[in-house]
Amino acid sequence: MKTPRLNRQLVLEAPQRIEDGAGGYVETWQPLGTLWAQVTERSGRELAQSGAPVSAMSYKIVVRGAPFGDAKRPRPEQRFREGERVFVIKAVAENDANGRYITCFATEESTV
Repeated sequence: MKTPRLNRQLVLEAPQRIEDGAGGYVETWQPLGTLWAQVTERSGRELAQSGAPVSAMSYKIVVRGAPFGDAKRPRPEQRFREGERVFVIKAVAENDANGRYITCFATEESTV
């Protein structure tokens, strides 16, 4: 296995529900920490959401492994942030048999 080149800093964020005082909630994003990552483009497509064209790009993001239950171990439905860019994590898998690296499959969407 080729060792990944972790050359980009990404902030791992988790969704957090906060009561809005009217019986509902507001979803915010809580930073969990900064991880070094290798980001590789996979494929892209154009979608229509609410009548507006949206560009959806998929990425493979590799980060250092972390034990299950550790706050810095990415999970589906969390996201990575790099400045204004947001990568929503769809799936997570071990990158190697020893668990030294974790592969996250993520998407980035932007309006066209």
